[in-house]
Amino acid sequence: MIYEFEGKTERDAIDKAIAELGVESDQFDVEIVEIQKNSLFKKGYAKIRVHIDDKAAAGKPTADTPRQPALSREAATDKEADLVKFIGELIHAMGYTANIEILSHEEHKLLIRLSSEDSAILIGKKGKNLDALQLIANVYAGKIGISERIMLDCENYRLRREESLVRLAYTTADQVVTTKASVLLEPMNPYERRLIHSTLADIRDVDTKSEGDGLYKQVRVLYKGL
Repeated sequence: MIYEFEGKTERDAIDKAIAELGVESDQFDVEIVEIQKNSLFKKGYAKIRVHIDDKAAAGKPTADTPRQPALSREAATDKEADLVKFIGELIHAMGYTANIEILSHEEHKLLIRLSSEDSAILIGKKGKNLDALQLIANVYAGKIGISERIMLDCENYRLRREESLVRLAYTTADQVVTTKASVLLEPMNPYERRLIHSTLADIRDVDTKSEGDGLYKQVRVLYKGL
């Protein structure tokens, strides 16, 4: 089985792999995919590919091995258990299975992780399937009286996407400062656009603005230097 992880350094990426996979470092092989050094507008990072054999992976939960929701506190509330059941039934109706794990409460957010052999499909292109599942989960949560915002993640996609967007923001800022020409980024959901805006807010020579209609708007990065 093969997994990909990113971190600030190679060691950081390996530590993430150990924590996520629940195995020791001597139970998998590491392939360095990409190393990016720090620059003026770019933060350094390391991307690795982890190769783990079937024996080591045997102890990992699969989509066919149900597990109880895990909370940062002692037990899930009835409403949260109802939400987990709903998400499971929703994914089942799509023709797939997934383990659903309540991770924690963070800044009025309920963090829920999906684990599935079909994770690529559940995530979808640019995370659009995961966004759709999250939207439906939030609507249902509101109906049953959960006030917290529901955040769904799968295979650490949210974190990896965040890191990718931060790198994109700095790379684009570098390009805009060099060429003094604006750049229009790919369509993004509101959270992703806010991340781009906040990442570049302190860069003196660039500005950002959102363009377009609907949920998935685009961010334009502009040169504003003297």
